[in-house]
Amino acid sequence: MPDLFMSRFGLLGAAMIGVLGLTACGIGASGQGGGTQYHPSMSYGPTGLPAGSYATPAVMNPYGQQPRPMAPPQAAPPMAGRDPYPAGMQVARVSGAAPVIRAASYLLIDARTGAHLASSNPDQRRAVASTQKLVTALVVLDAGNLDKVVTIQSTDAQVEPTRLGLGAGQRYTRRNLLNAVLIKSANDVAKALARDNAGSSAAFAERMNAKMRQLGGTSSNFRNPHGLTEPGQYSTARNMARVAMAAYRSSVIREAVAKRYYRFTFNSGKSVTLENTNKLLGTMGACNGMKTGYTVASGRCLISSASAGGRDVILVQLGTKTQYIFNDARTLMTWGLRQLGANVAEAEVKEEHGLTAMLEDEPSAMSGAGDGEMVVVP
Repeated sequence: MPDLFMSRFGLLGAAMIGVLGLTACGIGASGQGGGTQYHPSMSYGPTGLPAGSYATPAVMNPYGQQPRPMAPPQAAPPMAGRDPYPAGMQVARVSGAAPVIRAASYLLIDARTGAHLASSNPDQRRAVASTQKLVTALVVLDAGNLDKVVTIQSTDAQVEPTRLGLGAGQRYTRRNLLNAVLIKSANDVAKALARDNAGSSAAFAERMNAKMRQLGGTSSNFRNPHGLTEPGQYSTARNMARVAMAAYRSSVIREAVAKRYYRFTFNSGKSVTLENTNKLLGTMGACNGMKTGYTVASGRCLISSASAGGRDVILVQLGTKTQYIFNDARTLMTWGLRQLGANVAEAEVKEEHGLTAMLEDEPSAMSGAGDGEMVVVP
């Protein structure tokens, strides 16, 4: 009898040790591996999203390498939580057609669920200019280690027209460079980040395409990290809305694109204040950021986001040929927030003819094509 008791006790102890061992290896009671964690950009809320939503399919590492551990999901209000509209926050749409805007292609979505609110030609393939720097940022974030130092090479500066003026041998962290890309849209900085990440702009573009496929986009082809015109480079408003949703869930990107100004310090000790190219910041209270773009081929492009009353919208505008792209964004996003039940001030709807695309969105006189921002030199 004592031998039987000890035998059972031994078996029980072995089982407990086995469970503890599996747990330590990242395997839960369900038998599934717990070691793979998803990037914040993969967190798209609850299942069963409405038709036309932008949920991300589960895929393997898009770069074709061995799976590598990802940073744990970061809570980025108001996206935290499985239910995008908890009790007491039910969506109550208002009636009325969407206001007409001047973009050749656009898509307005609920930023929490991806639900379609309004659109025109959302699947038309077009150049998207510097708005594709949001894809660049997502790929850089996938690599992690934002405090890693990047040494600038002379080839990084071989790009026009938008440059921060980085010199060969200078050293900056990925975080500093990422802020300069997202806030001032510096093309030399985008090239430096691409080279640091993949060895060359061409190799980095392949990672951008892989990232887009990972997000579910099937109508895009990127050829460079900055968005300057190149044959065969295109995307759509719908695909860029997927990118924008992923970017909206990244606390790093959200913090950067919401800044009106950023102080960049060169290795020489000299500092410059970079002003955000998004003129909605500071003029539309609900706007909380995103990215501008311009080339002759693309026209004026703008991805913008806004939040009010616990509601969030994202708008992608491509191919606007007039100077009132910011006015259109404010008008349509305000309408979208109201559709979702937000109480947005009437003042947000009034068009002010002074809120036009500024000099930073004009083509470069030197190249005849550029994504719009002025050259900054140290």
